[in-house]
Amino acid sequence: MMHNKTGMYVLLVVMLFLGGCAGVPGPQVPDQVAPLMVEQELSEESLLNVSIRIFEPGQLPSDAKKARGLSRNIREAEARFIPIHLKYTLQRTGYWGMVRVVPDDDVGTDLLVKGRIVYSDGESLTLEIEAVDSTNRLWLKKQYAETASPQEHEKGVQGEIDVFQDMFYTIANDLALARQRLTPDNIAEIRHVAELRYASTMIPDAFADNLRQDNSGRYHLDHMPDPEDPMLNRLAAIQARDDLLLDTINGYYDAYYQDLWEPYTDWRKFRTEELITLHDLERQAMTRQVLGAAAIVGAIALGLTANADTIRRTGTLRDVMVMGGAAAIYSGSQKREESKINREVIEELGASFSSEAEPLVVEVQGETMRLTGTAEQQYARWRSILREMYARESGLLPPSAQDEEKNILPEQQRSFTEPLPLSQPIQPRTALKKNEDK
Repeated sequence: MMHNKTGMYVLLVVMLFLGGCAGVPGPQVPDQVAPLMVEQELSEESLLNVSIRIFEPGQLPSDAKKARGLSRNIREAEARFIPIHLKYTLQRTGYWGMVRVVPDDDVGTDLLVKGRIVYSDGESLTLEIEAVDSTNRLWLKKQYAETASPQEHEKGVQGEIDVFQDMFYTIANDLALARQRLTPDNIAEIRHVAELRYASTMIPDAFADNLRQDNSGRYHLDHMPDPEDPMLNRLAAIQARDDLLLDTINGYYDAYYQDLWEPYTDWRKFRTEELITLHDLERQAMTRQVLGAAAIVGAIALGLTANADTIRRTGTLRDVMVMGGAAAIYSGSQKREESKINREVIEELGASFSSEAEPLVVEVQGETMRLTGTAEQQYARWRSILREMYARESGLLPPSAQDEEKNILPEQQRSFTEPLPLSQPIQPRTALKKNEDK
């Protein structure tokens, strides 16, 4: 009876120490995912353009232990890095037309992909991805999760193979499968609706009769505009300027990605190594403390359940159990001190990464531009000015826009209405520095 009670005490201790462990949120993607590639080149009419919006960085873990070594700066860097790498992954499949990263929602695109970082600690990543086409048809909305092995950190190839490449391939494959389910008529409607929705952002009432929206929010093509309508030609010219700026912004994002690749890859690799060491130390500490606590509980139980003769004969044993248990707990505490040291190393790596991932500044024909923050603001201002340009050329400029136009400096007006200076390729910061050293 005494042994049964002691066993119950030990089992209770083990459950208290080991209970409550949680894994990375989201369904894990398979290993060794093969990308779906087109078997033969698709015609231009069947290609859909894709815009990938900069991801939402999400929230850092509220648990201080899980948030160790992480920072808001890292998340914001990841919110740009991940969609850029997804762009490269989609481009190689052959299923799509233009694939761009955009700072904000792009209603003029055929397919808009948005994402949110649910969890990211360098070792594991969970994303929530949503894809909607121009007709408001939902292609997918789901979570993807992956925990990378140490070996996967050694296989990275810039622009091609990421640590979480299985996840990127899975997302790309899901989009390709959704694309395969479309009929040629579906694809044609998506393309036409995208054009008209872009037109509606320029002049809301100009093509209002061509589109209708049902009760579910889906857009349907009622009829195409007159191909001889002069506003269509002006709209095409405006959209070409918009595409030019988007290409320029993607040049900034590409350069940012190149600068970020090495420090971000190293940070994830070193952080994973530290996390593995930390997990091992915590497991060792937990085991030692469980055994130590079990020994103490067993000694106490032995003293409580035995008669006087047994207590006298087992006194030395109980003392040894208590002393051994205390020693084991002390050893576990030492292991936790080692874990604390590793946490500090992780936090130093995180701080180092944050400092290296500062916004990219590039110079194009004497004009210095800042990528993060101001790039998004510039794009929003640019779209506003495009609307004014189109309305002015169409004779439909509203009074509020005329007043706003007066507040634009002549230099700003020229810089936005003239073609952007793209004769010089945009280089990453590292390349610019090498040129300066020469």
